[in-house]
Amino acid sequence: MLRVGLTGSIAVGKSYVSGVLAELGCRVVDADVLARRVVEPGAEGLRRIIEAFGEWVLKPDGTLDRAAVSAVIFKDPPKRELINSLLHPLIIAEQDELLRRWEVEDPRGIGVVDAALMIESGGHARFDRLVVVHCRPEVQLERLMRRNGYTREEAAARIGAQMPQEEKLRHADFTIDTSGSFEETRRRTEEVYAELRKLASADNR
Repeated sequence: MLRVGLTGSIAVGKSYVSGVLAELGCRVVDADVLARRVVEPGAEGLRRIIEAFGEWVLKPDGTLDRAAVSAVIFKDPPKRELINSLLHPLIIAEQDELLRRWEVEDPRGIGVVDAALMIESGGHARFDRLVVVHCRPEVQLERLMRRNGYTREEAAARIGAQMPQEEKLRHADFTIDTSGSFEETRRRTEEVYAELRKLASADNR
């Protein structure tokens, strides 16, 4: 199985691209789904967060208060780095286990993990190919404002807290620019899929 990492910054259209890849026949998982699994009540990730930050991270029902934690770590880079260091190894282990299962079921397939912080965590090095989704900065800003109801300043701060798009693109094997229409993005995604399909077939002769 060809293991593919799919990444990109906030509000660049990564979810649309992953949806198209799934339609085309790739096995796709959103890393956020697996991230939620490692912080479920009783899970190791939640235990680590409570140990590091205290009981305030919990809602009354014992689940993680994601909004409260996000608000704190967004304003405090050292805390953000700490929580990432606690959770990323667990999330990566979940991803790897899923990829192993997929490979048994479909040795000639393409397994895609969609993760925003793949490069930041160093997890991108585990994949055969890395696809980076990107768009023009002004498009990203407008999309984030529209999607989340942020002011221009709030949206710019969120974008500024992440690794610059230019840095992510340096790691890419394939790039997909979503600045244009959905149709243009779909065409480019189909082109990338065709290249991935060739690589998957070549690896499994």
